[in-house]
Amino acid sequence: MALGGIAALTALAAPATASAHGQPAPQQWKRLATVPAYLNSSVDDTAAAEISTVTEDGRTVVYTDSPGKRLGFVDITDPSRPKPAGTLAMGGEPTSVAHLGGLLLAGVNTSASFTEPSGKLVVIDARTRVIRKSLDLGGQPDSVAVAPSGRYIAVAIENERDEDVDDGAIPQAPAGYLSVIDTRTWAVSKVDLTGLAEVAPGDPEPEYVSVNSRDEAIVSLQENNHLAIVSLAKRKVVKHFSAGTVTVSGVDTEDDDRIELSGTITAKREPDGVTWLSDDLFATANEGDYEGGSRGWTIFDRGGKVVWDAGNTLEHLAVEHGLYPDKRSDAKGIEPENVAFGRFDGVPYVFVNAERGNFTAVYDVSRPWAPKFRQILPTTNGPEGVVAVPKRNLIVVSSEEELPDEGIRGTVQIYGFGRSSFPSLVSRNTIPWGTLSGLAAVPGRKDQLVSVTDSAYSPTRLLTIDTAVRPAAIIRELTVTKDGRPIGYDAEGVATLRTGGYWLAVEGSASTPNLLVRVDERGRVQEEVPLPADVAAAVTTNGLEGIAVAGTDVWVAVQRPLKGETTARVGRWSNGTWSWLAYPLDTAKVGWTGLSELVAVDHNTFAVVERDNQRGPAAAIKKIYRFDVPKTWTGVPVVRKSLVEDLLPMLKADNGWVQDKVEGLAIAGNGQAYAVTDNDAIDDATGETVFLRLGRF
Repeated sequence: MALGGIAALTALAAPATASAHGQPAPQQWKRLATVPAYLNSSVDDTAAAEISTVTEDGRTVVYTDSPGKRLGFVDITDPSRPKPAGTLAMGGEPTSVAHLGGLLLAGVNTSASFTEPSGKLVVIDARTRVIRKSLDLGGQPDSVAVAPSGRYIAVAIENERDEDVDDGAIPQAPAGYLSVIDTRTWAVSKVDLTGLAEVAPGDPEPEYVSVNSRDEAIVSLQENNHLAIVSLAKRKVVKHFSAGTVTVSGVDTEDDDRIELSGTITAKREPDGVTWLSDDLFATANEGDYEGGSRGWTIFDRGGKVVWDAGNTLEHLAVEHGLYPDKRSDAKGIEPENVAFGRFDGVPYVFVNAERGNFTAVYDVSRPWAPKFRQILPTTNGPEGVVAVPKRNLIVVSSEEELPDEGIRGTVQIYGFGRSSFPSLVSRNTIPWGTLSGLAAVPGRKDQLVSVTDSAYSPTRLLTIDTAVRPAAIIRELTVTKDGRPIGYDAEGVATLRTGGYWLAVEGSASTPNLLVRVDERGRVQEEVPLPADVAAAVTTNGLEGIAVAGTDVWVAVQRPLKGETTARVGRWSNGTWSWLAYPLDTAKVGWTGLSELVAVDHNTFAVVERDNQRGPAAAIKKIYRFDVPKTWTGVPVVRKSLVEDLLPMLKADNGWVQDKVEGLAIAGNGQAYAVTDNDAIDDATGETVFLRLGRF
């Protein structure tokens, strides 16, 4: 007899209770490696990693590379040192991959058009990579799952809609269905899913499938906002129900360059990924793709009752970790895309991918009516696939976003037990943050720093950071105002005044000037100082990028050389007069090099951050240099610099995608130095912020 209600919940929780009494507590996961998909071809190739599986022996990741129409392989015998292991052409677009013993099962889309869908299940020997058979599925496959018994394979045949027809409205023929393959005979059967949903009942669009130990498939019909349980043995729908509609408050609903958690949505869940937690409970990632998306994830029982729903909590976690994409606020927010389940050391976990937030959230579901958030795993852009590998204590996440010109590549990332260095910075009380574009010590507060936001957000805010805790915490925000109204600058540097208040370095554009802006301790603008006309006319699009105060003098860094020059400039504004020094830049093999921060070590010695504009494996120059200034000078003499610290090893230490924009550096009152990266508001960027503790210079 099937368990239900409290009995089902208790059944899932029981192993965790035993584990708590008899086994050591599970550790955190840390990122072990990041493998760009292009390593299986060439850096100039377009290569993605969408859905992945791990072979039966746990030693090889296999992922779908849709642009390349192939499967990719990564050897994870040593998960800390994975190796690209080649590709296998699929003769179409692979959409999903799973494994059954020593076999790989790839769903491949061979459709000629939306109205003529076709596809196949390709069966491959995992060891030799020889294609054993190819089964005609009769439609466009989207997800492949294998029954734990090994008896059945379930394939969601979506036959997706054409979003260019009638603005993507459904129904659009032909209807989708579920294919069932009996592994004893390899016979393919079709399970009809029409007539179930309230939304477009004649056009079901199955998105994802998972199979429990009873040989039952849970199928998400995303656009239809419906869920169906199918007996694979009977080839029959045994239960079905709506995924429901939910009202979520305390979320951002406007793309307006600010993160304000004051909005409310009422939306259909429209689940994408789905996974069984037990034979009676399953979880959904409620991405939305048609008319909905609830920005969270849900646990249901097999009768369709909601056991638990994330509400706004997943988005609030994104905000606190600096991973909330404001540009998606008027759409579907962080877009929970996929969900996986795994039991590690007896503890049941759920892993939720946020496609637009670029992270995987980890939950302990020992008490499925009250899941406990454990940690955020930062990913590269567009995490699509997530696989739990309990026998090796690994999590594998595959990310599909591939924008080579932006330094964004599809990757496979591997996580294993260990202490994670992420997050290195969070906010308290859900203070929104990102684009940290400068750092300065807070006078009289030895462990505190202040940072400033750039033009990605408006109005400009000053954020106070407590470094005495780990991770460091943003504890206060101060909005900059002018004439009594909030104002947005492209602030790229901040310096503090011992008498109270701040100087900001504001980068100009084609329509706005580069400025020094002085604000008081309440954030009110007191003064704006433009660059001298000759310099302002010669500044390129990369202008002021750092600011420091030494005595009564204000110093600034111009990021890149002026027109016609080969050196960057450092300027001093003293008693209303400008004077300039030339700063020699390292030469970048790819892209450009410039200054992104300026710090006064004392009245005569300054430190700068010098960096290239490259990310990931292409990143080469992320350095701190120091230089002394002459007591007096004429003209624009060249300073002599010396290396203080190469930051690249620290940026690589967490085994992620190396961040390009190290834009903050400060020496706190405690004598310790700190640096921070600008996450570009998760706009064509991973969004991960790295807060570095550099020790004493």
